[in-house]
Amino acid sequence: MDSISNPVLVLNQNYEPINICRVRRAIVLIWQGKAELLLNGSGEVHSVWCCFPLPSVIRLVCMVKRRPRFQRKVNRLEVFDRDKYTCQYCGKRTKELTLDHIIPRHRGGGHVWGNVVSCCISCNCRKAGRSPSEAGMKLIRQPFSPHPVSFYIPYHYLDAHSEWQQFVLYEETNEAKDRLGTMGQIHRGNS
Repeated sequence: MDSISNPVLVLNQNYEPINICRVRRAIVLIWQGKAELLLNGSGEVHSVWCCFPLPSVIRLVCMVKRRPRFQRKVNRLEVFDRDKYTCQYCGKRTKELTLDHIIPRHRGGGHVWGNVVSCCISCNCRKAGRSPSEAGMKLIRQPFSPHPVSFYIPYHYLDAHSEWQQFVLYEETNEAKDRLGTMGQIHRGNS
């Protein structure tokens, strides 16, 4: 991929993620004085008269008013992202997943965050139309409803750009909360 097309995490003035743009746009924002470089990617971008560091994370100089936060809808991609593409019964990490209703829909289980998990095909076949206890299976982690957000960064971006993780608040894991809590340079707004 051309380095000018690489994704760049854009943070609001209060360090809240608000967008993902391309390197080209990020350099224009920095050059115009509308943003500052927080993390340099690897390398530089050269023009005829100047050399710019390749941005990976930028922060806007002026605060951008946020839209109201919205609750994420229950769909395949959102559930897979929440569960980090991991089967919630066997722990296998794969892109070949299905959705599993913990309490099957034909038994009154709803299509809601607390009843839907990612499941590999073999575990889904093994569980079939039964509850986990009837099938002799245990959930690795209880499903939860993600917090309302104004901007959501898909998990595959965080997987590919590990340097972004220090700027993104993970509500799902205590480990990430501990890591973010020890970082004095990051100031979080009301999340």
